[in-house]
Amino acid sequence: MRVTSKGQVTIPRSVRQRLGIFPQSEVEFVVEGNTVILRTVTGETGRGKRVIETLRGRATVKMTTDEIMAFTRGED
Repeated sequence: MRVTSKGQVTIPRSVRQRLGIFPQSEVEFVVEGNTVILRTVTGETGRGKRVIETLRGRATVKMTTDEIMAFTRGED
């Protein structure tokens, strides 16, 4: 398997299926000596959950959900 100029490799389908890696899955690389371990990220350590926790309680707009939805849809 070759590494691209961008540092990318393709994870073989059999490995993705075995690990349950789907598009948008979070994975991490763990380096132990000269070995790299690829594993899926689960639970609270996922990037999405970290982003949500970081942003929680920081909203400054005093709009209802309905007002926000109307605004984003361009409704008056």
